[in-house]
Amino acid sequence: MPIVPDQKDWTWVLSRPCPECGFDASASTPATTPGTLASMLPRWRAVLRRPDAAERPDPNTWSALEYACHVRDVFTLFDYRLGLMVSEDDARFEDWDQDRTAVEQDYAGADPAEVSVALTAEGEQIAESFGRIPEQDWGRTGTRSNGSEFTVLTFAQYFLHDVVHHLHDVDG
Repeated sequence: MPIVPDQKDWTWVLSRPCPECGFDASASTPATTPGTLASMLPRWRAVLRRPDAAERPDPNTWSALEYACHVRDVFTLFDYRLGLMVSEDDARFEDWDQDRTAVEQDYAGADPAEVSVALTAEGEQIAESFGRIPEQDWGRTGTRSNGSEFTVLTFAQYFLHDVVHHLHDVDG
């Protein structure tokens, strides 16, 4: 059963801590991103080893497995977008329908062990990508299809909130 799409604009997390997960974006930079990811990847793997990882807590909420699939794909997408930001002036990001992706890629029917391996690999890849960016490039920009503009710095902060928040969603 498809989930009702989340239409919220989460860019507000760049200006104040998230009251739900407690993440404070102001404490993060591209340089701290690799360490933050390294601390979260084992927690995601533990979530995927749960016997109930594929069970939805209710019909309107993704299972831990579906959240993990989403985070794996966030790692891949954000790594691509980060590459655009450092290689193109004023990079533009195409729209991504995360809910359609969940259905098309059958997140609910994925193999947790395979997702764990892929999530780890993609997480390590984007950590390496953030780790290679020199501080003088943190001001490079990218713009989402809805007009939200990011610098590499705010992109790292926004990205980390997504990963931390979803780990919170699954009690990881």
